[in-house]
Amino acid sequence: MGAIGLIATTSESRNLMTVRSQSPPLGMRDAARAVAEPYADFDDFYAANVGPITAQIRAYVGDLSEAEDLVADAFVKALARWKTISAYDNPATWVRRVAWNLATNRLRRGAVLRRLLQRQRPAHVQGPQPDRIDLGQALAGLNERHRKAVILHYLADMTAVEIAEQEGVAAATVRSWLTRGRAALAERLSIDAFEEQQ
Repeated sequence: MGAIGLIATTSESRNLMTVRSQSPPLGMRDAARAVAEPYADFDDFYAANVGPITAQIRAYVGDLSEAEDLVADAFVKALARWKTISAYDNPATWVRRVAWNLATNRLRRGAVLRRLLQRQRPAHVQGPQPDRIDLGQALAGLNERHRKAVILHYLADMTAVEIAEQEGVAAATVRSWLTRGRAALAERLSIDAFEEQQ
């Protein structure tokens, strides 16, 4: 082989090495696909459940952007444990419970902060409330358990039995929460008869 042939061969092998170094080897691409496959169904799960769970948490905390943040955190936690959670009968129940827990913690921290701020400055007496109170304000005035039961029953279309399973209480307890929550809502919203559904 002459000098020109050797130079050409060396140049071709350098070009081939450059191309190979720019794209991952076949084995690495297969490994990347294998890592992504267990999470392939997460996108569909997320798309199907993010809207309803966000609506429920929004009704609970009263703020859309805060609800979106809380639900996003819950889905991130689910993604980190997706191999385990995807095997559950209803992974959405797990995500909803995590989102509720995060929301409850945030509301409690907010209540502590509000109490602290009230001690730091003089209290102001507000004027009379308007006769019409919107649903968000009415829900915010309910006991935490009653509010949660009403939201899960009416927004998540869950039965008393399903709520009881999620909350780890008896179905009769949930029915009691619903009855008291509806009565309080009817009073706050000036509704004569709140339709009974169970």
